[in-house]
Amino acid sequence: MKPTESKSVQNRIIGYAEGVGWKYVPREESDKRRGDELSYKELLFYNRLLIDKLYEFNPWLPSNYIIPSFSPNIDGSRQALAFLRGETTAYDEQEKRERNVIVINFNQPDKNTFEVTDEYSFSNGRFTDRQDIVFLINGIPIVDLECKNLITSEGINKALDQIRRYHREIPELMAIEQLFLASEGMRLEYGATWNTKQRNIFNWKGDNAGELENKIKTFFDISHILKLIEKYLMVIEKDEGGVTKIVLREHQVAAVEATLKRASQESATRGLIWHTQGSGKTYTMIKTAELLFKAPEAEKPTVIIMLDRNELEGQMADNLRFAGLANVKRAETIRDLVEILRSDYRGIVLTMIHKFHGLSADLNQRKNVYVLIDEAHRSTSGDLGTFMMAALPFATFIGYTGTPIDKIQYGQGTFKTFGVNDAKGYLDKYNISESIEDGTTLPLYYSLAPNEMLVPKETLEREIFNLAEKASITDIEELNKILERAINTKNFLKGKGRVEKVGKFIAEHFKAYIDPLGYKAFVVGVDREACALYKKELDKHLPPEWSEVVYSSSNNDSELLRQYLHSDQKEKKIRNDFAKYGTEPKILIVTEKLLTGYDAPILYCMYLDKPMRDHALLQTIARVNRPYENTEMKMVKPHGFILDFVGIFEKLEKALAFDSDEVKAIVKELAILKELFVKKLKSEARQYFDLLVGTFDDRLAGALIEHFRDEEKRKLFFKLFNEIEMLYEIISPDAFLRPYINDYTTLSSMYHVLRNAYAKQLRIDREFQEKTAKLVQEYIESSPVKLGGELVKLDVKGIELIKGKQQPDEIKIINLVKAITRRAEERADDPVLISIKERAESIMNDYASRQTTTQEALRLLLKLAEDETSREKEQEKEGLSSVAWFIRDLLTKEKIADSGLVKNLEKIIAEYPGFSGSEKLTRELRNSLYDRLEKLKLSPLENKKIVDKIIETLARTRL
Repeated sequence: MKPTESKSVQNRIIGYAEGVGWKYVPREESDKRRGDELSYKELLFYNRLLIDKLYEFNPWLPSNYIIPSFSPNIDGSRQALAFLRGETTAYDEQEKRERNVIVINFNQPDKNTFEVTDEYSFSNGRFTDRQDIVFLINGIPIVDLECKNLITSEGINKALDQIRRYHREIPELMAIEQLFLASEGMRLEYGATWNTKQRNIFNWKGDNAGELENKIKTFFDISHILKLIEKYLMVIEKDEGGVTKIVLREHQVAAVEATLKRASQESATRGLIWHTQGSGKTYTMIKTAELLFKAPEAEKPTVIIMLDRNELEGQMADNLRFAGLANVKRAETIRDLVEILRSDYRGIVLTMIHKFHGLSADLNQRKNVYVLIDEAHRSTSGDLGTFMMAALPFATFIGYTGTPIDKIQYGQGTFKTFGVNDAKGYLDKYNISESIEDGTTLPLYYSLAPNEMLVPKETLEREIFNLAEKASITDIEELNKILERAINTKNFLKGKGRVEKVGKFIAEHFKAYIDPLGYKAFVVGVDREACALYKKELDKHLPPEWSEVVYSSSNNDSELLRQYLHSDQKEKKIRNDFAKYGTEPKILIVTEKLLTGYDAPILYCMYLDKPMRDHALLQTIARVNRPYENTEMKMVKPHGFILDFVGIFEKLEKALAFDSDEVKAIVKELAILKELFVKKLKSEARQYFDLLVGTFDDRLAGALIEHFRDEEKRKLFFKLFNEIEMLYEIISPDAFLRPYINDYTTLSSMYHVLRNAYAKQLRIDREFQEKTAKLVQEYIESSPVKLGGELVKLDVKGIELIKGKQQPDEIKIINLVKAITRRAEERADDPVLISIKERAESIMNDYASRQTTTQEALRLLLKLAEDETSREKEQEKEGLSSVAWFIRDLLTKEKIADSGLVKNLEKIIAEYPGFSGSEKLTRELRNSLYDRLEKLKLSPLENKKIVDKIIETLARTRL
């Protein structure tokens, strides 16, 4: 028995939710509560349950209290979140003051009403959508959960696409809902509304990964949902401007709550949060600071956030402001810091560790002082840490790091400083392996440049690696001091002949490997002069606008260095443009700036020409491990790539002063990818080559289409091919691939045939990555057949051509579906063609899922095509427009034959051109159609059905 979406997933999820305290409300009751139109006003303004709860929680509210309305965008989402959290106010006439309006009782959860319903319908006049499962608190829709069938191909992705569509079509509802989830009955992925990028959607692990019941029961545990709404949703500023919304992930919530617990303990005053690079430490710190400051038990504390870079202070201040915190001060000088600490200021302080230099002991002796230290592995090293801890003797210190140092000369590592109160040395840990498994960071692959370009091993050992036994490098500035003394290494790296050779190599590599994929690159030079020299060299081989240099200025800069300096405004534009797809620059040449803190997920490749160690190395290469997706261009970054021109990765264990087992497990040589490519192509794909008996012509293509009608077979083949394709795109061009080109092209052509046969979107350029597409197109152009890819015009001649060709029926089916689809796309103003296209897709789906035979599918498609060509002649003969024909068809199906009504409805529609772009016009059109239909004495439900169909169909045309 084939499982259905509702029975296999929706009902199970609702049942599990009932088990943890949610009351099920059937769809009929849910719809009835909100009236016939199921529109925006019924969500809140006439929501009886919400109104009752508001007066229960706020008996002082005036009788004419008006519930706020929210903009249908991310600003409205922020407004709605503030409303849910009780941050909006109303005037209390008796007390003569503004008071917060409680909407959800977070202190007494059992006072709230928790409900779950299914098939939750909503209409804004332009679109009517139906969400699978909606969770409501006090009658307010809070969470949307979209389900797909257990056997649906790419079920999670399809559910997420629906959620993205809801944001486009019914933003009024999405402004109120705060979270979304997607499940195909196995996984459970979640995110914050108004942020549907894949890298911000996370897998919920819950108590037992892989078990849906546990996932649902842990995520929808009443206390967990209330915590998310009250505390762990954030609206923050983006680096490039504007705002975004995030939900803290499981490891971030765990770290915040562990810190809050530690802050309340008398005996323990230290803690280490060990979360890998790229795992969201900044947001964890912001939320911790906010909750510490607001905690009643902290009794108006001072929370000091210690950052490691000046530019972060402004960004952090803005995000704290977005969190609703007004008490924020920046200690910009040592004098500022001293004054703040001595004045007993209560609030949040932003500062940097160097401002503690020379501070007196016992400046502030309160216990409710909490210090959150970013990049703690280096911030508290040496005397600065001593000054800080002496100035605040009773404070609680929480360090945040991606990689704790524990192997430096005197053994005074990060564990010793912050981990003294914990048996394992840390308060909370989220390591690199977990991050890669969750998809929050990507694995890194590297390759070594040709031997003649690498720094001589003995020089590298003497001037760089041997120092690891004496001291650990915790930042770029420290590394630069060592490099100033590494005379032989610098002279080698900046030698004129070598710069020319490396510059040409980088240019050719970027053009061949990186640019065709659409990604971008860093060139990391040993110093500012090296950056300028590489810019001059790259400009000989690439368009000058492809690359930019970003470094700081100095008083004694040479003419060469001044040539590439930018104003702050120009540098900001360069940074923003680089982070975008399809813009220039494509390459940034850097040495210090942007190696920490700068986040550009489109950055895929790093050309590393600067000797590095320890945290300086890890922070630098972590620039390329950020996930990136571009749904429009079908780009999903598989991993980061480093091309090493120094030789660091030959001695990775010497380049790291801490336990590097985890790092080595995910930083792998590119040669591994070549081995994997051969294994998958020659071994795992062997079964598919065995299907190719004889010439690869249209008859063989037909046999392939028939063989892969089983969806599971197609899924397995597509998955394997996508893995092989990605490996090819990364490795190519490379002489290594030459022996495998023929096999790879054949496999790619098989994929092309099957995608054309079974995919609804028939766009080869989007389905294939660039290099593979060129290979397949060349093969098909030189082939005597088009392998199911030809386009035939949908007319009498075209249909006869398809019927008469000596082709397998499977190919004829594909060509008919494509002809109908093309006709619908070319005549996008014809509402009749929308239903014809949908019917063709339905026949194709039934054929693909073996619910109909090849012969029956061909017969149905031929009839559909022939009826359409006849329809055009009849329509012209009767003098009807496409809209009139569509209306007449619709009324005929409802057993209404009234030519006068057809003309009336057509005339009404003509009065509202472009209605789909205006909610007001859509509402007016809907009312006018209702007024005309009422004369037929139909039931309200029948009227609604006809009007909905007219508006929904016409909204999809270009009328």
